[in-house]
Amino acid sequence: MAISIPLRRLSRSFSAIASNPLRVCVVGSGPAGFYTAEKVLKKHERAEVDIIDRLPTPFGLVRSGVAPDHPETKIVTNQFSRVVQNEHCSFFGNVSLGSSISLSELRDIYDVVVLAYGAESDRVLGIPGEELKGIYSAREFVWWYNGHPDCSKLDLDLKSTDTAVVLGLGNVALDVARVLLRPTMELTSTDIASHAVAALEESCIRKVYLVGRRGPVQAACTAKELREVLGIQDLYVHIDEADLVKTPADEEELKNNRIHRRVYELLSRAASSGVASGSGRHELHFVFFRKPDRFLESEDQGGHVAGVRFEKTIVREELESGKQIAVGTGQFEDIECGLVLKSIGYKSIPVDGLPFDHQKGMVPNVGGRVLSDASGDEMQFEKGLYVCGWLKRGPTGIIATNLYCAEETVASITEDVEKGLFTRTSSSQQKPGREGLLQLLDSRDIRFFPFGAWEKIDQEETRRGLLKNKSREKLTEWLELLNIASA
Repeated sequence: MAISIPLRRLSRSFSAIASNPLRVCVVGSGPAGFYTAEKVLKKHERAEVDIIDRLPTPFGLVRSGVAPDHPETKIVTNQFSRVVQNEHCSFFGNVSLGSSISLSELRDIYDVVVLAYGAESDRVLGIPGEELKGIYSAREFVWWYNGHPDCSKLDLDLKSTDTAVVLGLGNVALDVARVLLRPTMELTSTDIASHAVAALEESCIRKVYLVGRRGPVQAACTAKELREVLGIQDLYVHIDEADLVKTPADEEELKNNRIHRRVYELLSRAASSGVASGSGRHELHFVFFRKPDRFLESEDQGGHVAGVRFEKTIVREELESGKQIAVGTGQFEDIECGLVLKSIGYKSIPVDGLPFDHQKGMVPNVGGRVLSDASGDEMQFEKGLYVCGWLKRGPTGIIATNLYCAEETVASITEDVEKGLFTRTSSSQQKPGREGLLQLLDSRDIRFFPFGAWEKIDQEETRRGLLKNKSREKLTEWLELLNIASA
């Protein structure tokens, strides 16, 4: 989000560093960005690293994506805070790539630019009815309950229906199902947004369908996430035992994949436990071998979703990839619902001047080096431009995956440094780095927020949380975040 009103310039005090350092800008302050900054600082002691983010709050999906009842996962922010407190590293919040500053301008200012801004949009199904009210992406729902300022005003109605359909069987799908079904009193002491608690307390959702295109053998979740949702108090779980029948190809897949094997075992035990559904009890239905064909419009409430029509599928091995893919059978069935959450994948957004593979939703790269041309005999790279995280590999993996991803990208940067790619023969050829960014932001009257401003937000959120017996009470409005940061 770009802040359109002029904001007074912050007083700035940055430590002096050695002359002619490697000047690096990391775009995005999530795990990929912070791990990249940390690795650069360890490999290049004299490097000057600046992290920019469009939000005044750092930590990306650790703050806005990790479920509120997973506080142990968020401890990694302590490590990230130590990175930015290094005298050679600075944080610039409220600086948006594309509106505050362009990619070409960043490349003129810094020796190295690493894009690690993740995926802030969503894949679409492209089927009839997708525009109906009551249909949201899982990202929007997650940002809503996590207090992201872009989704704090999401018009989410949890009172007009008792049934929700979640499309997908990955960890994000299980997260949103768990938040919908878990007793709200178990969430009130977490850092969940207050507006979400209020809505969940009045929620009429009693039944959630988790629907996947393929079978339980191919479910994309982890055993830990599945165990958590299956362990919800007083929850009735339904799985059709016919869906658990394995083919020889399934047997082979389970033999070669320990994670899938553990997930399948948990689903099998849940199917056989068979506790009867009682009145008022929350229900979770796992539905396999179904792909969405269209969304059905309500006859009573025009423009609103009333259900999903699914085509039944079978799983076959694709010859080219060897993967088991879902193939439609021409048989259909409907599931009635008033809320749909699409957990079918995040999508990265390109910026001007950035090579981008729209089909894969990522930047073409080799080892984090951005490819400008791969059509000839020799690959051509964009000098000084690198990627890390979801923008590099697509929206996959856990937080720790970004650690290994950053190591690879920083290894590429180090190789290029050692090759003399960024060597300047005179002081006049040196890139201005941080000073150049400060001058450009000042000339445009764009107010950035350093890490100290985030610490003010952090302190206020913690203070408010103590008053409500919560770990923190998140500030969820843009204006309030900026006001507290400016105090």
